[in-house]
Amino acid sequence: METRPIHQLDTVALLHAVPEAHLAAGQVGAVVEVYSPNEFEVEFVDLRGKTLGLRTCRRNELLLLKHEALAAA
Repeated sequence: METRPIHQLDTVALLHAVPEAHLAAGQVGAVVEVYSPNEFEVEFVDLRGKTLGLRTCRRNELLLLKHEALAAA
């Protein structure tokens, strides 16, 4: 599993659905607050930028999304 720290404004996705919050697995959001290395406030939005939910998430609930290619090892 990814070990790079998550920072404010990073793009993340939910690894599992949160039915009570009406959020699907894979739902994309932005980290709006870092409470600790393992706890974050994430705003989940649709393609138009409409907020679908704001939720406190643990690190093990999130996949950190990348927008750049990794350097060759």
